[in-house]
Amino acid sequence: MERPEADDDATGPVTDAAHADAAVALQDDPEQETQAEQHDERQAEAPRAAAASTPAIGAQPAWSSQDAGTGDIRGVLIQVSGARLLLPNATIAEVLSYAEPEPEANGADWLLGRMRWRGWQLPLVAFSRLAGIGEDKPGLGSKVIVLKALGGDRRLPFFAVVTQGFPRLVTVSRSALALEAQASPLPPGVQAFVRLNDEPVLLPDLLQVEQHLHELRDAA
Repeated sequence: MERPEADDDATGPVTDAAHADAAVALQDDPEQETQAEQHDERQAEAPRAAAASTPAIGAQPAWSSQDAGTGDIRGVLIQVSGARLLLPNATIAEVLSYAEPEPEANGADWLLGRMRWRGWQLPLVAFSRLAGIGEDKPGLGSKVIVLKALGGDRRLPFFAVVTQGFPRLVTVSRSALALEAQASPLPPGVQAFVRLNDEPVLLPDLLQVEQHLHELRDAA
């Protein structure tokens, strides 16, 4: 497995060790326990407030992974033809070197074929073709990102997207993310166009991509 490249601002997960130590000390002190409960309520409220004020994140479940103290979100930037995709780090299952997939005769040019991965036959998606923003042509240096499906379909727990290189880990703060003017309607598979640190990026709609894959499967 290849690992995403880390951005200088990337942060690791928050642990609960401090809460465990505090619980032992509070057993014999009701006043401190009350103060701790109030603190925990404020800490629990922080991610909800951050999620409500972050533009264009929507209801994608994996965006709930945040730093409780700052509201920052751990994300991954993925380069495809014509755009950079911003995804929650939690959606990525594995990064692989590109290998020619098994072709599938379905008439959709954005479905490059199927690839074997851990006993599954995963659909390999050319996102730029699906969205109509570019022409993904895999070659030397291309990577494959295996993504966790969000729709709950047991027949499609994962799917893969071809990229132009390694994904890059980033920490997304509320102040760094701004909503762009949106096309109407949005391209297929696109949730929103945003700016991250004043650079244009795209939020993919993973549930919609899965729906397109379901439609192809049902039509076969």
